[in-house]
Amino acid sequence: MDDGNGLAGPSGDGPRRRGGVRRLPLRTVLLIVVFVPSLTFAPLLASGMNQLFTQWQAEKAQMDLATTTVGVPASALFFGLDQERRLTAEVLAGSASARAELTEQRRVTDQAVAAFRPLTALDVPDAQEGLADAIARTDRGLGLLAEQRRAVDAGRSGAQRAFDYYSGVLESGLGVLTTLGRTDEGQVNREAQALSDLYWVVNLLGREDAVLARGWGTGRLTRDEYVLVSDAVGARNHLMRSRVIPALKGDETPYAKLTDGKAWATMTAMEERLVTSAPEGDQVTLRGDSVAWRSSAEAVTGQLRQLIDLRFENVSKIGYDHARMVFTVFVSISSVGLLALALVIFTSWRLTAILRRRILHLRHEAHELQERLPDVVARLERGEDVDVDAEVRTLQPTPDELGELGQALNLASRSAVLTAVRQAEQHRGFQRMLQRIARRTQILIGLQLKKLDELERRHEDPEVLEGLFDLDHLTARLRRYEENLVILGGGQPQRRWRKPVHLLDVLRAAQGEVQDYRRIAIDVEGESWIAERAVGPLVHVLAELMENATAFSRPLTPVEVRAAPVSRGVAVEIEDRGLGMEPEQYDAANDLLRSPPRLDVMTHADDVRLGLYVVARLSAGLGLKVELRSSAFGGTRVIVLIPESLVVDRPRAVPVPEEVSSPREDARPAHEDGDLPARSRGRAMAHVTASASPERDDAPASSGLRPLPQRVRQASLAAELKVPAARDERTGQEFAVRDQPGRSSAAIGAFQRQSRKRRTGDDASRPGQGGSAESSSPTTEDR
Repeated sequence: MDDGNGLAGPSGDGPRRRGGVRRLPLRTVLLIVVFVPSLTFAPLLASGMNQLFTQWQAEKAQMDLATTTVGVPASALFFGLDQERRLTAEVLAGSASARAELTEQRRVTDQAVAAFRPLTALDVPDAQEGLADAIARTDRGLGLLAEQRRAVDAGRSGAQRAFDYYSGVLESGLGVLTTLGRTDEGQVNREAQALSDLYWVVNLLGREDAVLARGWGTGRLTRDEYVLVSDAVGARNHLMRSRVIPALKGDETPYAKLTDGKAWATMTAMEERLVTSAPEGDQVTLRGDSVAWRSSAEAVTGQLRQLIDLRFENVSKIGYDHARMVFTVFVSISSVGLLALALVIFTSWRLTAILRRRILHLRHEAHELQERLPDVVARLERGEDVDVDAEVRTLQPTPDELGELGQALNLASRSAVLTAVRQAEQHRGFQRMLQRIARRTQILIGLQLKKLDELERRHEDPEVLEGLFDLDHLTARLRRYEENLVILGGGQPQRRWRKPVHLLDVLRAAQGEVQDYRRIAIDVEGESWIAERAVGPLVHVLAELMENATAFSRPLTPVEVRAAPVSRGVAVEIEDRGLGMEPEQYDAANDLLRSPPRLDVMTHADDVRLGLYVVARLSAGLGLKVELRSSAFGGTRVIVLIPESLVVDRPRAVPVPEEVSSPREDARPAHEDGDLPARSRGRAMAHVTASASPERDDAPASSGLRPLPQRVRQASLAAELKVPAARDERTGQEFAVRDQPGRSSAAIGAFQRQSRKRRTGDDASRPGQGGSAESSSPTTEDR
């Protein structure tokens, strides 16, 4: 049965169950792996844990602020300012005994202020809402404390002004204490409300005490002071009866009888007499004893402070207990949730363990195939025989989806190896056929070059020789094209040299293999010699690049070739004036030159970059670095870096050419064992220097008409580029491949000029001109 991918079981009806073992289908296992973790309570658990942790963190931070960080300094400041307000009123009323107490109280208050001031820089993200503003208001009020004290001491501040200042700062401090009771826990907020009410009771009692301190000395109160006292008494009694006492519980209940005590009764009795006194104009007469009032007020204030401390401890206990309870819940839920999550993970892992092992086994087999297949291909490329059955390991199928996948992997492995073997055999066969055809063609080309040499030696007619030279040049190009086929087929050029060759001769040899060689101008700096093993491939590379430069530029524009030694070898630049290429095309070409791919000529027959493949192959073998760049003329500039390993010193066997001294010496070849050939009169193509020298240009000439140019075979080449006579005369099964490059443009140009002068008679020597004819050595333009 087909499974939809073109795969079937061994018998055509798919895999069958064996041994009665039934495994879960792969789809079922994957569904379990995907949906079980997704449907668990992991997201809810994470959300609940985060919420509980945040709540615990916030409550703990708020309780820390209320009990220690802010609560203690704010409470101390409140009681210190309350006492300083009363003593300031007594001093302003003329009490001499209160001066020392005020000084001591100011010191205590200053300590409380110093402890409170740093709270303005407090930055707690979980702090009670509005706490920072309340602290800032209190701090602004405390900023005027020193000025107010100086005014009191100098007598510039009245009793009412001092009273208003202290009352305002105390109300700001009460705002801080009230804000501390507004936490995120409702029970703490309810219990803290009674604590705030107790602070207000103390504040109202202090306001009343400070106003009465002014009247005990004179025995009278103004109407405004009377109103302040009456309002304070009424508000205090209301808070105590309706809000504070009903909220007391536990160990606080004994303080419910505070209003029934002797001190409270004495204080309220004196207040009743004051309130029921009839105003006499703008004043009210005080009735009572100031000492009794002082003792009862201090006793009641002390009891209220005890109740505040007890209430403060109870509220703190409630807040911290609730925070610990939240933390306990957080730890419990986290533990249970993590345990459940671990159970889910363990279950999922157990369910996927078998699946994972089987998939890993398949992956291991696939990786082995991935590593084995390139090795098989490499062995095939080396020409080794490969046994398909031995290279493919068969996986045992199982009756499920993974078993079908393993069977498909078996078929894919066998198909891949078998296809690689067939393609390698086809590729090797085609390469052998291509090289065989190219080699046979090279034999014919060698015979053709030999025949052309014979004809060139036999004929002296300038027109016939010019045609023969053109055929010789075309044949040299054809030889290079055939070598391209050999290189693309996996072979190497057959041309070899036994001695180093001058770089200029290498460039001239490459120039001679280009169709438009007359457009190429060569400029060489220095005396560089190329190792014998690199001469043939380097000539081929340079010829390909020169021909590419002439082919992709306008017909009449020059192609400049410059060579000069550099720090890492010798650099050859070939620059044309064509249209150039786009930047991405330069990048693609340079990538190909840096890393030449294995070229399958059957699939790249229409690729216009076959020349670049040849250059890349030869450059990789020699270690050349070839790079294409944009030219300043708009065309392309090719840089060929010949490494130092291919550049050798001048061979000792090649002597330095001597200056030509006489026409007789010019008549004979001036190159022996590597010396560059020198041009001689009467033989236009016999002795042509690779680089024109002034000494030889000025050589004397014989009088009379110049004879027709006589071509001497291989006279234009250096000794390193010549083919030995024994090798040139070989015939039979081994073809004669002529290692001589095509003739340079200088040689052909010299022949043409000499022929024209011969026909017009302009070359005859005339008296009065020194008896010498103008030298016909090739110029840079001729080259």
